[in-house]
This record gives sequence, C-alpha cells and structure tokens, in this order.
Amino acid sequence: MRGFLFSNNYKQVDVLRPLGYNIGWRLVRKSNLERMCSILIKISPSVFACDFARLGEEILAMEKAGADMIHLDVMDGNFVPNISFGPPVISALRKKTGIFFDVHLMISNPLKYIDAFVEAGADLIMFHAESDSDIRHVLGKIKQSGIKAGIAIKPKTPPEVIREFLPALQMVLVMTVEPGFGGQKFMADMMPKVKILREWAIDANPGLDIEVDGGIDVTTVKVAAKAGANVFVAGSSLFSATSYPAALKELREAAESAFES
Repeated sequence: MRGFLFSNNYKQVDVLRPLGYNIGWRLVRKSNLERMCSILIKISPSVFACDFARLGEEILAMEKAGADMIHLDVMDGNFVPNISFGPPVISALRKKTGIFFDVHLMISNPLKYIDAFVEAGADLIMFHAESDSDIRHVLGKIKQSGIKAGIAIKPKTPPEVIREFLPALQMVLVMTVEPGFGGQKFMADMMPKVKILREWAIDANPGLDIEVDGGIDVTTVKVAAKAGANVFVAGSSLFSATSYPAALKELREAAESAFES
C-alpha cells in the first residue's frame, strides 16, 4: 500500500484503491496498517461438495494438498431446507486431523449448540445474523469458550446489521449464494457488501478475515478478492478437480493476484 508517514502514530495511505475504491487518501493508524498488511489469502474447501463416503480421506487429501482450513457446513433442515451433519461427525473428523475447522452453523438456534461444537473440535464458529438467537449472547458464549467467532449474512441481509460487532470478530462471511445448497451461481452483486465491510474494518478491526461462500472458482475468486475478501470457501471447483494440489494452487494464485492489484 502506498503512503507516507504523517506522524509517529499515523500514516496517510491510499489504502482503499487496491481494494477497488477510488475515493482518495485517508489517515490510518500505523498499528492498524501493519495488521492490514498481514492479511493472508486463505482457501477453505467445503466438504459439502466432497464424496461423503470418503469424508475423512477427502479432508486429509485437501490438507495434504495445501488447504488452509476446512469449511464444515452444519444445516438443520429449518434455517435452511437441507440437512447435513452435527457435532458427532465433526468430533470424529477432529480425531483424524489437526487442520483448522471453519464451522458454519446454518441453524435456527446456534446459542443452544455452541458448547457441543466447541467440544467437537471447532476452531471457529460462524453463525448467522438472521438466526433466532441473540447475536450478543452467541458471541459471548463463543468468546467464553476460547475459540474464534464469526458472523455470516445472507444475500438479502445488509452489512449494517453486523457493523457494531466487527471489533469482536475474527471473521465475517458474506454469502454469495442462498445458503443451503451447493453448486449455485456466484452472486457478483454481493461485492459492494464485501467492499464496505473491508472499509469499516480498517478502523474497527484491521486484521479481520472476510470470507465469501458460494460459486467460488478461479474466475469468481478474482472478483471477490478485488472487492476485499481474503478467505474463500470453494466446494465443487475443488472437489471435482483431478488434482487437489493443482486446483488449490490455481485458486490461491488467482486470489492473490487480484487482492494485491
């Protein structure tokens, strides 16, 4: 990021231009700038697209191929129409691998099940702002457990709903499809949400991970990265590849080139 020293604590930087903005220079606290510069591109394969008969093997294969984390979609048949799996499956998988578990709760009452997913081995619990549980209570429960917390928003949910919670989060998830089913088309009109969340994070939480989920492949990952996302959930585009290492490498390189441009 281009910039010049303004004082001992601040640096004036053209920080938004690399993220797709064109609104000129702004003042950024140097400590915040350092945290922003440390943001890494991360790939989170979604097991919802894998061969469930070989679930453990598929996760180990993605880990070996270079995945940063594994995305585990938990669906209750109520919050979303589909049903996937719960804590017992995650607990069994945790015994096979130490990779970071990015657990996405697409359930109506996440507060009721936080303890169960923590005990099962979740490293981060992502719950939906649209769920029936009080956001503050869920965040407090996750924080008390000592693991990382994230909030997800559906396509029709404005980012303003979660703005006040950004300082307490490790990750925000912007859904780029309607949650509940894989293989949907990427919704490019969600990118303004990503951009504004990244802008807000500059002051509120400069190291915030912004994740996108839905329709991510080597083409759409560039669009999302350009908008300011740095964590990419990919299912079909990865698990349908003949070579997991090659597919992960191609996706990562595409994201990095767009994020840094």
